[in-house]
Amino acid sequence: MNRFGLGVFADQPIGPPVDLRPAKQPERTTLAGRHVRLVPLDADGHADALFPLANGGERDRVWTYLADGPYADRQAFKASIAAKAKSEDPLFFAVIDNVSGGPVGYQTLMRIDAANRVVEIGNVLYTPTMQRTIGATEAQYLFAAYVFDTLGYRRYEWKCNDLNGPSKRAAQRLGFAFEGVFRQHVIVKGRNRDTAWFSMLDSEWPLRRAAFERWLSPDNFDASGRQRVSLASLNSALGA
Repeated sequence: MNRFGLGVFADQPIGPPVDLRPAKQPERTTLAGRHVRLVPLDADGHADALFPLANGGERDRVWTYLADGPYADRQAFKASIAAKAKSEDPLFFAVIDNVSGGPVGYQTLMRIDAANRVVEIGNVLYTPTMQRTIGATEAQYLFAAYVFDTLGYRRYEWKCNDLNGPSKRAAQRLGFAFEGVFRQHVIVKGRNRDTAWFSMLDSEWPLRRAAFERWLSPDNFDASGRQRVSLASLNSALGA
């Protein structure tokens, strides 16, 4: 008999025992990095600055795979940010550029399952100002470190529209493992979405963390800010 009073038979394989203590709930806190910091999203503090960075012309492309947007009206955008700021799950964080002091995007922790110690990063909006910067990668590192090192989760998920090639490439570059596609998973803006699933596990995190920290080290960049070694190659070299 096992600890739940159930019989266990040799021909019925089951998973190994797991510590049943839940993970901690994410909080509205500040996560500080060298290039960016993550702070609780705030409509009064962030909406006016984010609006022109994320809406209009080519900037509208950042909303294609998100559930809302783009926004033509500043007040409607601010109302949306205000609603997001009140949400507990998803829990929204603004990404603040440390040089300008202004917001350049936001991201969330969502589908928070503390009992099973599973959490997802989602609702990621990186404005063109932030995309493909060191800060964009650092924002991802700050979340992962918070999830594993501070909160104690055992599984960290990334999901995206299967047609969103850049998001899928980003997940793999950051060290998430591809798990498959949920066909006809949800309907977004009146269109079908097949969802690609990726994950990172607590057992994988030490090597992923080492790769992140080596990539983010100042000596990995030349005077023009170009990387010397890619994050993907560091993950590969570390066996991550």
